[in-house]
Amino acid sequence: MAERRGLVLVYTGEGKGKTTAALGLVLRSLGRGYKPRVFQFLKHERAAFGEHRALERLGVPIEGLGDGFSWRSRDLEKSAALARAGWQRAAGAIASGEWDLVVLDEVTYPLNFGWIPVAEVVGALRSRPRHVHVVLTGRDAPAELVELADTVTEMKKIKHAYDAGVPAQKGMEH
Repeated sequence: MAERRGLVLVYTGEGKGKTTAALGLVLRSLGRGYKPRVFQFLKHERAAFGEHRALERLGVPIEGLGDGFSWRSRDLEKSAALARAGWQRAAGAIASGEWDLVVLDEVTYPLNFGWIPVAEVVGALRSRPRHVHVVLTGRDAPAELVELADTVTEMKKIKHAYDAGVPAQKGMEH
């Protein structure tokens, strides 16, 4: 019989849909009676985008750990400190075994900025309880995560409305 265990999935690439794919797994896991939890490394703690409102209604904990789009930050050390503190919270959730699915949304950004050590994340993924699934999203996933992951999907942008001057739309991008 095939092995049943928690998986590590990575959604990366320049295209739209990484967070949406991760949230689709949250929805699917809820339908099977699993306990999912979502950590968003760029969104701030008071974010109220569409996914926050929906997951709140479904009783899924979603936590903004950042201060918005970090590359626009006026205080990068504060952004880095938020990312490090957020990682400690997320790592604790993974290690606890309380959650069947943990989403680390936009985690590649603080990893690539050097704010969170990639080796620390890899270690946490390797030592997690056997049943815990973890999804990591964001552009430019580090090679170490790609190598460790069970499933890696790269989103490729073909065309995006934003490039034609169409702003982000409620219910589509936020």
